[in-house]
Amino acid sequence: MSKLFRNRWVIVALTVVVTLALLAACAAATQEPAAEQPAAGQPTEEMTEAPAAEQPAAEEPTEATTGEEPAMQEGTSTLDEVIARGTLKCGVNTELFGFGYLDDTGRNVGFDVEFCRAIAAAVLGDAEAVEFTSLNADQRLPALQTSEIDVLIRNTTWTLTRDADLGLDFTVTTFYDGQGYMVRKGEFNSVEELDGGTICVTSGTTTEANLADDFARRGLTYTPSVFSSTADTNNTFIDGACDAETSDKSQLAGLRAASPNPEDYVILPDTISKEPLGPVVRANDSDWRDAVMWTVFAMIEAEDLGINQANVDDFLTSDDVRVQRLLGTGEDDLGALLGLPKDWAYQVLSQVGSYGDVYEEYLTPIGITREGSLNAHWTEGGLIYSPAFR
Repeated sequence: MSKLFRNRWVIVALTVVVTLALLAACAAATQEPAAEQPAAGQPTEEMTEAPAAEQPAAEEPTEATTGEEPAMQEGTSTLDEVIARGTLKCGVNTELFGFGYLDDTGRNVGFDVEFCRAIAAAVLGDAEAVEFTSLNADQRLPALQTSEIDVLIRNTTWTLTRDADLGLDFTVTTFYDGQGYMVRKGEFNSVEELDGGTICVTSGTTTEANLADDFARRGLTYTPSVFSSTADTNNTFIDGACDAETSDKSQLAGLRAASPNPEDYVILPDTISKEPLGPVVRANDSDWRDAVMWTVFAMIEAEDLGINQANVDDFLTSDDVRVQRLLGTGEDDLGALLGLPKDWAYQVLSQVGSYGDVYEEYLTPIGITREGSLNAHWTEGGLIYSPAFR
């Protein structure tokens, strides 16, 4: 190989080496300094500047642990809300003697009202921790749907539509009823004699549809006189503007008992519908539904065991395991399963009483007796029955 040729290759090789060195230097110049690229595990600028409130350490107290009560979260059970609030909001009737009315002192009393107090006793330990809301038939269901009240206990009939389509849950039947007709004594002796007459009825109730169905089934005609208030419906009938008044028979009995001359009115023997009545809550809230439902069952179970308000303290030392489970005096803590204190049922029975206590105080005096009715205890042929407490 000639000397000239070898020199040319040397020049080319040197040119390549110089070019590569220049490229490497340029690449190095464009990279971030090592100090600006922290090693894994070291905090970045964003991490060190983030405020602690936005990224609290696990051991640092959050709002929930600093003594400040957080707002109720969506989806919280009504049971939790009632406990946090310290009062129960109960929707009731204040115009139906026997079931829900105001006594001479303005106090809410009645068969339905006492179940409000029983729930407050079970949940809060205080039967008087109740805020009552008086509702007419048109107002009652919307008040529950919009959370104005926690529970509705106001002679409200359990129907498929109300249960499945209105976002409501019926808990347990406290009174088995049926619709009937009240007339003035001596004017009418049967429903057929009311053909062509005027019937007083309250709006927003199942009674309107039942009335129409019954008269259509019998081939009779009538003129409805409709009112939003039970009091207005009844007063119109008492004043003689209607030939009959129709409603649940229990309601008619209460209205007759509260009238100036009860003996002037007769409830016809026909029962034209099934009207199971009881507490109602909002749907999809099983913790609250269970608390309401088992409060009623506790009052019924007490009858099985011979316990009432007058003798409940005598049973606190009972060796009967069924009594111990109910009153919370044994090893079993059924209250914990419901989110309630261990002695929840004792509080109900000592402050309010058993189902029989409440019935005897408010319904028997107005002629609505249990004997021979569906509201008799199950051991006496009725439907008042509790599942097992175990």
